[in-house]
Amino acid sequence: MTQQTRGPLELGESVADASFLSVLEQRGVEPRWDGTGGSLLAIPEATTVLALTWTNGVVMAGDRRATAGNLIAHKRVRKVYEADRHSAVAISGTAGMAVELIKLFRTELEHYEKIEGTSLSLEGKANFLARMIRGNLALAFQGLVVIPLFCGYDKVTNTGRLFSFDVVGGRYDELNYATTGSGGAEARSFLKNAWHEDMSKEAALGAAVEALVSAAEEDTATGGPDLKRGIFPNVLVVTPDGVEEIEDDELAAIAAPILEERP
Repeated sequence: MTQQTRGPLELGESVADASFLSVLEQRGVEPRWDGTGGSLLAIPEATTVLALTWTNGVVMAGDRRATAGNLIAHKRVRKVYEADRHSAVAISGTAGMAVELIKLFRTELEHYEKIEGTSLSLEGKANFLARMIRGNLALAFQGLVVIPLFCGYDKVTNTGRLFSFDVVGGRYDELNYATTGSGGAEARSFLKNAWHEDMSKEAALGAAVEALVSAAEEDTATGGPDLKRGIFPNVLVVTPDGVEEIEDDELAAIAAPILEERP
C-alpha cells in the first residue's frame, strides 16, 4: 500500500495559513496517537498568567496547569519567573519554547549588567523582550506561539509598571492590570471589577488568586488552587526592595476562603 502525500502549499496559501500538523501532513508524516485520544505530537502549552499594580509595586501570578491538546500535560508548571532583582516575567503559549526564551532573556540581562556595570532600564528590558518575541515570528506562524507578560519596579518613575506583548513583538504599557493565555479574558473581567487605586499588597494578592479561580471555572486549560493536592498559583511580588516569591502556606490561607465562598 503506497502512502499518498500532498504537494506543496496551494497557490495563495502562505506558511502562516499552515499549522505545524498540516505541514507534517503535506510532507507525508502521519501523526501517531497514544491510545487515549491524545497525539504524541501534541505540545504542552502554558495557559493563564496575569499581573496587577498595587501601591508599592506589582503582583504577578500564573496557574500551574499545562495542556497538550485535550489532555492535562503537567499540573505543577512554573509560569512566573524573576527576570532580575527588580523585574519579573510570566509565560503563556508553547511551554518549552517559552521557558527557553525566558532563560535566554534572564541570561542576556545578567550579561548586560556584567559588561556595562549597570542594569538596563525597565523600558530597555521590555524593548529587548519584545525583540526576542519578534525573533520567534517564523515559528509562531507554525503555531509555536510565545506571549509573555513583563513587569518591574521603575526606579525612574518610582512606580510598578507592567507590559503586555502580541505575537509579532508589539509592546504595550498596561496601566493597572494585564492578562494573557487561554483564561485571560475571564481573569481580566474579574480584575476589571476588583482592581482599585491604593490597593494594598494583601488586596492585590487576593485579587490575583481569585482572578485565577474565576478563570479556572470557565476555562478547562486553567488550573485553580488545589487545597487537597497542595497545588497553588506561582506568585511573585515586585517592590523597590526587589522580587519576593509568595510561599504556598500564605497562598493556601488566601485561597481557602475564596474557594469556600464560591457557589
